[in-house]
Amino acid sequence: MEKFRQISKRPGFLKNNGGLLFRKIKNNKFEFKTIIKKIHLNRAKNTHGGYICSIIDAGAGTAAHLSVDGKPCVTISLEIKFIAPTKLNDIIVGTISISKKTNSLVFLNCIIKSNKKIIATSSGIWKILNNKIIGAGYGG
Repeated sequence: MEKFRQISKRPGFLKNNGGLLFRKIKNNKFEFKTIIKKIHLNRAKNTHGGYICSIIDAGAGTAAHLSVDGKPCVTISLEIKFIAPTKLNDIIVGTISISKKTNSLVFLNCIIKSNKKIIATSSGIWKILNNKIIGAGYGG
């Protein structure tokens, strides 16, 4: 199993929001994690749903990208079910399972947990692009 590595090295939304750690567990299985900071909270002092969506999209997109030998992938569909809230300083860990790959699509599922509780579940479809994006992807 790999160590977690920062995937938010270049300027942009996730880097400005604390970054995202990512690792490959085994073929077709990946994890990401983050720690909830004040900037991630909504007015009720729970983690903002938009932030949860963003880390799922980034983590799952990175998993899709790695599962197809580094080809760029874009989100086609992402369904998220919010189950429980998280708060300041909670550690969120997402586990991604690639369920199917075709020549043009990657299908995956993701479970987000914090403090041993399921926070959200998601499923999505990523389109595999044929063009190469310089500097994109894992650790880029």
